Amino acid sequence: MVMHSPPPPALNDSLLSGTKNLPRHIAMIMDGNNRWSRKNHQTGTAGHREGAVAARRIVNLCADKGIECLTLFVFSSENWSRPRKEVNNLMALFLSVLQRKEVNNLHERNMRLRFIGQRRRFSAKLQELMLAAEQLTAANTGMTVVVAADYGGQWDISNAARLIAREVEAGRLSADAVNEDTVGRFISLASEPAPDFCIRTGGEKRISNFLLWQFAYTELYFTDTLWPDFGPEELELALADFAGRQRRFGMVSEQLEKVGSKMPGVRAGERPKRGSTGADLKC
Repeated sequence: MVMHSPPPPALNDSLLSGTKNLPRHIAMIMDGNNRWSRKNHQTGTAGHREGAVAARRIVNLCADKGIECLTLFVFSSENWSRPRKEVNNLMALFLSVLQRKEVNNLHERNMRLRFIGQRRRFSAKLQELMLAAEQLTAANTGMTVVVAADYGGQWDISNAARLIAREVEAGRLSADAVNEDTVGRFISLASEPAPDFCIRTGGEKRISNFLLWQFAYTELYFTDTLWPDFGPEELELALADFAGRQRRFGMVSEQLEKVGSKMPGVRAGERPKRGSTGADLKC
């Protein structure tokens, strides 16, 4: 886990161009909108609007870099407990974003849009727009943008357990056959590569009930930069930090190099599949 202060005014061009070992899947905890509002003497709504602008900016930057999947933590299960006015403003902003050209822009760039979380607490109109966006972009082959809305990691795991229990009750699955791979098939993001890298803005150093199952081997990066201010230079700093790490997955360096070299399907920094040489060693 790494904590970084805001970047200096200018960065060396060689640093920005030297980020080659990119993560396949980046997860973003977009924190700091309200503090940005207070810092800039703006309303809370203004901070969330600027946060939406930052999200658009990071989506396009990640797509330009060839990132396969970007997951954005937009609204947690716990966020319903915020003041009613703020929740209503967030729902209105969410609705306006889906009604504007945002979805069409993603579609024109060949991006696929998905939503994870409990949708039933959202308005019928919002649920309708979410489904329409998914259907419009379903066949696209570019970067996948996952929006985690009314999402919580504990809910995700308990929901997977509930679905597995139903399979066992129906006789389609043996209880003795349930293992990590089984849970992985029923968890959110089952069809996406596991997150390699999580970036949290705003200075807090926790994952706040986000992708608890999926973060088993995720590299964590924390920055003081408030989300609306997170831009190209901050992203480059984070990616350069990731590129300098060696991800061992419980193995020693020599084992990881041997496994990676013998398995064409495993690229640098990617977790080998279960059953591969050394992959089941415990940390």
